[in-house]
Amino acid sequence: MIFANIEYLFLLILLIPYIVWYCMRRKKTEPTIQVSTTRMYMNVPKNWKIYFLHAPFVLRVVAFVMIVLVLARPQTTDNWQNSEIEGIDIMLAVDVSTTMLAEDLKPNRLEAAKQVAAEFINGRPNDNIGLTIFAGESFTQCPLTIDHSVLLNLFNSIKGDIAQRGLIEDGTAIGMGLANAISRLKDSKAKSKVIILLTDGNNNRGDISPLTAAEIAKQFGIRVYTIGVGTNGTAPYPMPTLAGVQYVNVPVEIDEQTLTQIAASTNGNYFRATSNSKLKEVYNEIDKLEKTKLNVKEFSKREEAYMPYALVAFLCILLDLILRNTLLKRIP
Repeated sequence: MIFANIEYLFLLILLIPYIVWYCMRRKKTEPTIQVSTTRMYMNVPKNWKIYFLHAPFVLRVVAFVMIVLVLARPQTTDNWQNSEIEGIDIMLAVDVSTTMLAEDLKPNRLEAAKQVAAEFINGRPNDNIGLTIFAGESFTQCPLTIDHSVLLNLFNSIKGDIAQRGLIEDGTAIGMGLANAISRLKDSKAKSKVIILLTDGNNNRGDISPLTAAEIAKQFGIRVYTIGVGTNGTAPYPMPTLAGVQYVNVPVEIDEQTLTQIAASTNGNYFRATSNSKLKEVYNEIDKLEKTKLNVKEFSKREEAYMPYALVAFLCILLDLILRNTLLKRIP
């Protein structure tokens, strides 16, 4: 608390002569009567008004102090507070090819990836996070943002049949997905820049090879964590036919060697998620690995704080007037 007009506080000195004047005047004006003895009045109960005789004086003193404080303009101080938070820039690169509809993870690979990634996003409120999706081609679903509600809405809007409906070319362009994510992070000023790339197949589309994209990421100081999602062996896949959806077992083919090389060349890690629980463990592990301390300076603006003092002064003056004209009214 500070005072904009602190010189007004010197007015409080006036209370000293006022208190002295009140005490001296009280002695001179107090009515007296001489009696031979007061023994007869010893057991007479005192009137309750005696306890309030000095109440108007106390109220006037308090009101004066409050008015002086209002004139001095009390203000809250501008406050700079240093705090440490954990925050980095993260791009999620998620495979949305038709093979992500395989149901070795429940309800399928894509939905499982969305659910676990949503938990990961909610657990990192201080991070800038964006989303790139890829199949045979790649585009940015959401640029880096701290508004995670928008990010999650855009993430949840991705449907598993996006490639089947022709909204994106089918296939697996890992290099293109990685390059797209890099383009969103390359100009970032963050000390730590991360890409989490999730796929279930081999690179078979695109103009940029995954290892070339990894070298570009390395040049920009971007760390890449790769996740191969899918069980071992075969996985049930819902195949649309004229008789309806028929489930067939398709082989799980993940280019783990390439994903491992991408991670190794950028100082990241490769993870294999063969089930929902394993996928969750992978994101938890990445969450533990990526903790960067950021110093944040928070500023609070100075504001006028006279209102409580003005209110107390008003109530004291009002109560003084009420007491002197009712319960403590003097008859000349």
